[in-house]
Amino acid sequence: MNRNDTPPKLAKTAPATFHVKSFGCQMNVYDGERMAEMLGTRGMTAAAEGADADLVILNTCHIREKAVDKVYSDIGRMVREDGSRPMIAVAGCVAQAEGGEIQRRARTVDIVVGPQAYHRLPDLIDKVGRGEEAIDTDMPLASKFGALPARTKQARPTAFLTIMEGCDKFCTYCVVPYTRGAEISRSWDAILDEAKALVDGGVREITLLGQNVNAWTGEDDKGAMQGMDGLVRALAKIGDLKRIRYTTSHPNDMSDGLIAAHGEVEKLMPFLHLPVQSGNDRILKAMNRSHSVDSYLRIIDRVRAVRPDIAVSGDFIVGFPGETDAEFEDTLKILDQVRYAQCYSFKYSPRPGTPAADMDHQISAAVMDERLARLQAAINRHQVDFNAATIGRSTDILLERKGRYPGQLIGKTPWLQSVHVTVPDLAIGDMVEVDIISAGPNSLAGEPSRRQAA
Repeated sequence: MNRNDTPPKLAKTAPATFHVKSFGCQMNVYDGERMAEMLGTRGMTAAAEGADADLVILNTCHIREKAVDKVYSDIGRMVREDGSRPMIAVAGCVAQAEGGEIQRRARTVDIVVGPQAYHRLPDLIDKVGRGEEAIDTDMPLASKFGALPARTKQARPTAFLTIMEGCDKFCTYCVVPYTRGAEISRSWDAILDEAKALVDGGVREITLLGQNVNAWTGEDDKGAMQGMDGLVRALAKIGDLKRIRYTTSHPNDMSDGLIAAHGEVEKLMPFLHLPVQSGNDRILKAMNRSHSVDSYLRIIDRVRAVRPDIAVSGDFIVGFPGETDAEFEDTLKILDQVRYAQCYSFKYSPRPGTPAADMDHQISAAVMDERLARLQAAINRHQVDFNAATIGRSTDILLERKGRYPGQLIGKTPWLQSVHVTVPDLAIGDMVEVDIISAGPNSLAGEPSRRQAA
């Protein structure tokens, strides 16, 4: 749209239906769910699949440049054939980072709300109806969680639960400390109350979330200070909660207690997502990561000592400013040392305002492309090997969604692998023991366990 054109008119100023589209991390998925629940308390309903919504919320990620570009691309496609458009809200980390600049770049955007202020979204909707500016990127001292409604029944047997937000680590490539603020832990009681509400609503697996989730601390119901291991042990006492996971953890916050919990708490799944980012100490120091390759590997060894079957996942960035070919080769070496079950990998993306964006020796796109291709080939090889090693194993899976064929359901192993199994007599939310009979790079096939049938 030409900036001199009149923006397309709003379809309605008092929206009755909404659609939330979340980009990026699991915390954005959680935030999107909470916004939907909050709008539901105002009498609004989620638009049906494929139907136009009166309000569209783009819940955004600012970690990589392409994620930001996609947001503006989506905004540009929201004008309908009749010339009308929905009310458009940009939420999340792009909203926090760019503020009013969003409305200068895209005049159709009505609301800009940061990730610490989305509990005030109803007020912003009202402001649009009154013709007032609707921008809120404050980071209030009061927690937004106290202003959110109680959790409602979930459509799936798994749910995310944010236990802390923000980051104090200031990695030189990362915008999170600027878009999410300092590390703040939710209270013990608030977390347990939300977990119990989720379980009462049918959830059987909870994934605890935080930018550095294992940095959580708080006082328990007896006034004693606890780390995340104490919280996990308390959650494990909720009878109908079958599984506990957490992400994303930081090597600096892998406490002795949390490592011990992996060997002692049956409901804590044998899966650890522990980003390393690089396999070279000089690059780690330039990234302002607080660990070395050796200290990271020692953590992995200690966790495997108490839980030998644990699956390890990681994050990697290739092409960080100044990374040499030899330093990239060190990253390939750590893959072979750890033997990851799965990984996320990215090309370095300079984010405005971060120290790394102004560093010398930025790596060319062609070099980053070549390194990422080699890294992902190695990651895929290890993932295939890990999946193949589960063939012949019997394990419980939690059935989460329908498969492609009649009677087929898909569930997750304790190691976060998807398993296709035909069980026409079972339903989503059931647990079933299966024998793994085949494995591909991204999923497994199973059949009801012979032991269970016997």
